[in-house]
Amino acid sequence: MPVNLNPPVASELLPINGVLLGTTEANIKKPNRKDLLIIQVDPQSTLAGVFTQNRFCAAPVVVAKDHLAAGKGIRALVVNTGNANAGTGEQGMANARASCAAVAKLLGCAPEQVLPFSTGVIMEPLPVDRIIAGLPACVANLKADNWFDASQAIMTTDIVGKAVSRQIKLGSTVVTITGIAKGSGMIHPNMATMLGYIATDASIAQPVLQKMVSQASDASFNCITVDGDTSTNDALMLIATGKSGAAITDTTSDAYKQVQAAVTEVATLLAQAIVRDGEGATKFMTIKVEGGNNAAECKQIAYAVGRSPLVKTAFFASDPNLGRILAAIGYAGIADLDVARIKLYLDDVLVAEQGGRAASYREEDGQRIMQQSDIGIRVVLGRGNAAATVWTCDFSYDYVKINASYRS
Repeated sequence: MPVNLNPPVASELLPINGVLLGTTEANIKKPNRKDLLIIQVDPQSTLAGVFTQNRFCAAPVVVAKDHLAAGKGIRALVVNTGNANAGTGEQGMANARASCAAVAKLLGCAPEQVLPFSTGVIMEPLPVDRIIAGLPACVANLKADNWFDASQAIMTTDIVGKAVSRQIKLGSTVVTITGIAKGSGMIHPNMATMLGYIATDASIAQPVLQKMVSQASDASFNCITVDGDTSTNDALMLIATGKSGAAITDTTSDAYKQVQAAVTEVATLLAQAIVRDGEGATKFMTIKVEGGNNAAECKQIAYAVGRSPLVKTAFFASDPNLGRILAAIGYAGIADLDVARIKLYLDDVLVAEQGGRAASYREEDGQRIMQQSDIGIRVVLGRGNAAATVWTCDFSYDYVKINASYRS
């Protein structure tokens, strides 16, 4: 089961004025499960997104980026699970475009006003006929309070859906933010490793919205790892409908800072939920590296620890074999690192200092901390004032089982 993560509660997910969501069971991979989603947005809405940097990026990623760049205004997003439509060549591109054309016909817009997204098995043909056949049911199901079902419809190996809502006040105006995400395995960022959709009823100019989604991604989805594998299909979209009347036109205003903070909070909770629901996860680890020359080197070290199979399996076993963390710090690639200045903590327990085991460290203290389901790893470099935080999980037997039989 996910680590200290409860499923979202449908009644706690707030509708966003200007956004409708519709789902159906299209039998894309498995019967009797929601696997197709349409998100319809009002014409005045602005959209911005960040996408995978994987060079084998999926056909829907290419088409979505093209349609955003066309600047015709986006009216809908179509998302399928069960098939990634990645590594599928020209036919995959044609299938992604065919999905957009079918949605456009149903909603009365241009194909370039539809963004496609897919998740699932790589290098298998997209069953586009099943998607097209399922779209009318999605349209018939379109409604504002459908965020819970939408979170279910984008899941792959996820055990629970991931959805969060927040509200803030800008003066006398209430601004609402709601988001959903999917992700459980193949999680390591090179922008944001998952599919995620966040919407707000604030009015935000597109260039400003692009900065907001990039900042939110860097502080959340770009700070997680489950297994070190960057997906071919990653995408995070931010939608602003403008229906609340609150307008944000630049990145220096207090209103921008407030909304950006709220969007980042939603993104961070969704990102952490992905790690807590990591395939086979039994432990959730927060790795904070501080005292660095810059944030980049702190994150580099945090990721070396967070994606180490030896570190992750030790945490699964609750085995305080903590020299593995020192080894990961050492091979992270910071050439001038002075190991004698480094301190390593497990929660509040000082484990290592001055290049070796701390004199005060006791094995039973490490054992006690590692039996927890939520664990903090703190690395103090002693070379500056910068810091970075990464969230990860352990490796269990179930991770191997899930990925050994993923296509069956």
